Amino acid sequence: MVLATDWVRLLIVCLVFVAAACAIVRFTGLTTPKPFLTAAIRAVLQLAAVSAVITFVLTHLGLTWAFLALMAAVATATSAKRTGTGRKGIWVAAAILVGTVPALALLLAIGLLPVKGISLIPVGGILIGGAMTATTLSARRALDTFRDRHGEYEAARALGYRERDAVCLIIRLPAAEALIPALDQTRTVGLVTLPGAFVGMLLGGAPVWQAGALQIVVLLALLAVEAAAVATVVELVARGLIRRASQGSEVRLT
Repeated sequence: MVLATDWVRLLIVCLVFVAAACAIVRFTGLTTPKPFLTAAIRAVLQLAAVSAVITFVLTHLGLTWAFLALMAAVATATSAKRTGTGRKGIWVAAAILVGTVPALALLLAIGLLPVKGISLIPVGGILIGGAMTATTLSARRALDTFRDRHGEYEAARALGYRERDAVCLIIRLPAAEALIPALDQTRTVGLVTLPGAFVGMLLGGAPVWQAGALQIVVLLALLAVEAAAVATVVELVARGLIRRASQGSEVRLT
């Protein structure tokens, strides 16, 4: 049972963390506090809403799949907004799903992931979230690089490169930088971080070996999912399917 004093302590800690983040970015000139306040408020409201419905959703497999679809839709909208791609942002859904769907299917097919909401939603959310982050970071880097190094693209075209190949030549390595967080997390797991799946299973009473086994599967699945997302972003940008409005006419495939 959660006591009133526990809620008070929780509220105080949350307010301190949010205030600290806002003060740091405000006084160091990094950005304005508004995004942090908005994110904090949204996190509270969204988690409250999810907590209110999650028990019902978890007991109905059809609603579980619908909830996963909602996660993917929100991830697509978030990534499209962050990359500034407007209507063409719908293509980021391909990058988010290209690795996530096969990864979930494999885990289900071999029986490591039970066909239950209590398993599907957490693992699916982790994979979708990782794919969203990799998609956003790689698309931003690729589009920024294409804008800043457009002269190199023109030079490659003058040397006889096809348009797709010329774009890939300059954006592939910058886009791949989006894989650094996933690689670092995997390399340092257990030494620097104890990821959520591991901690959650331990708190739920699962044996340590079982929690560790699930976590390593999730981490390696994330590597595959994010690599697929970045590779797809590179291809979509190279083919002109992902573009910012100001870049829409810079490349036309023949």
